[in-house]
Amino acid sequence: MSSAIRIYPAKPEKVYIYATCLVDMFSPQSGLDAIRLLELAGVEVIYVPKQTCCGQPAYSSGYEDDAKTTALSQMALFPAPWPVIVLSGSCGGMMHHHYRRLFAGSEQEAVVNQFCDRVFELTEFLVQVCRIRLSDQGPATSVVLHTSCAARREMKVHNTARQLLSQLERVELREQAYESECCGFGGTFSVRHPAISEAMVQDKTQHLSEAGAEQLISADWGCLLNINGALEYQGKALKGTHLATFLLSRMEGHDAQ
Repeated sequence: MSSAIRIYPAKPEKVYIYATCLVDMFSPQSGLDAIRLLELAGVEVIYVPKQTCCGQPAYSSGYEDDAKTTALSQMALFPAPWPVIVLSGSCGGMMHHHYRRLFAGSEQEAVVNQFCDRVFELTEFLVQVCRIRLSDQGPATSVVLHTSCAARREMKVHNTARQLLSQLERVELREQAYESECCGFGGTFSVRHPAISEAMVQDKTQHLSEAGAEQLISADWGCLLNINGALEYQGKALKGTHLATFLLSRMEGHDAQ
């Protein structure tokens, strides 16, 4: 994993968007809202329909050959030198960091590293590259933010979502206890260790609920699926929304769906 301080480029004319499997399957609107946000920030967005999984499930399960095959197929879809904007910290971590490890010392190493340098998580790109300025058109509300482990520890973008929310004048960001703790999803972890995952999400939903916020916001749909499922099972009113959808709703003055 690269530990170098990231040097951000000037805002480009065009970007690719990597929607992720979970956005594609469970919340396509989040992807459309992210595209709209990027367009409002002044960049043209290119969506490649053939994109699939980034390879993280295979990689985290120890199937590195399968992960390499998937990685090569995905990188081939983005040949132009535009940034690749990823709607998940975990997929971003896989593509920005772990692709490098998979191909270290191989014939493809230089090309892979060049691709990895073009990968940005959505909130990171909006803040650090686009320097977007948000105009809050929504009513007063309060939110609690959940940041995925990979966004926090691999991509190190746990502050960029906060920076975006801080621009919204009528949005109060409330704090949860043990904010940095995992929600228990962890991709294949929740499948291999369901009892541990359940205990972790019980803790997470308790802390989120105790924050007393009207809405839950996260930039990772894996975490949202896990947390929302637990909240619904518990009969709680709190429900999570993807950050892209929430930000766009504030700018356009309507409720996030």
